[in-house]
Amino acid sequence: MSIVDIPYAAPKAILFDWHATLVDTHDAMYHAVDDVLPKLKELNVIDRMVKTEDSKTLEDAKLVKYIRENSKLHPKVKAARKVSRTDIFQVLFGNDEEAKRIVHEAFDDAYRTHYGNVHPFEDDVEKMLQDLRQLNIKVGALTNRNREFMMHEVNAVGDGGWEHYFDTIVCGDDVPRRKPAPDQIIHAINELEEELNLSCWYVGDSTTDVIAAKEAGITSIYYNGADWSQEWLDKIFPGTVDHPHRPEVVVDNFKELMRLVRLETFAISE
Repeated sequence: MSIVDIPYAAPKAILFDWHATLVDTHDAMYHAVDDVLPKLKELNVIDRMVKTEDSKTLEDAKLVKYIRENSKLHPKVKAARKVSRTDIFQVLFGNDEEAKRIVHEAFDDAYRTHYGNVHPFEDDVEKMLQDLRQLNIKVGALTNRNREFMMHEVNAVGDGGWEHYFDTIVCGDDVPRRKPAPDQIIHAINELEEELNLSCWYVGDSTTDVIAAKEAGITSIYYNGADWSQEWLDKIFPGTVDHPHRPEVVVDNFKELMRLVRLETFAISE
């Protein structure tokens, strides 16, 4: 676990990203992305893709170039199972909210034919959610996918579903803008009747999760479930003028997260 030299506070509420944080739905996600990318021209967004010279990293530029030329993901990207569709669309379209809205809608249509299987991302995810309830910390789940998919997955995971662990669930079609916009976080914190400050944490596995948390003014916990190296983390969170957002904390697993939660919570109670 690494900690950035920015303050954070003991959590009153913790929001979690869904895919690739709490659960694994990679197979269905990549199948749906495979369906969408050949349609970029048909969707009239291929000319709205980020110019390679404007990409955040060299790797992003290579991804944009490959998809523009081949209308599909590079096999190595899918084999690695580390990049979400939200990050893929963010790399392709940057701040073009309308283009991202179009491709997210196309993804939803494609995902409908693939979704169904969902598994905990770590073996002890459910125990962590139980422990947070016992600590009287409010818990929420956020996802860029539509509610019809999310609620199916929430009720399909584990033994009998996990819906009862969450005080709020906010989906992509509940708000005007999907992540990296902060709309879902703001909506969730309002539902929890908390304030947008550092005592609310958002745990997610992508750069878009970090951006959303920082834009909302809450604590960002980056979940490094993909086991990125420190060199790569420094590259995707450079802390520059153009890309200023960095997480307060990076955790590699949920045991590290719970140690951090207990450390902060008990320090305040004492």
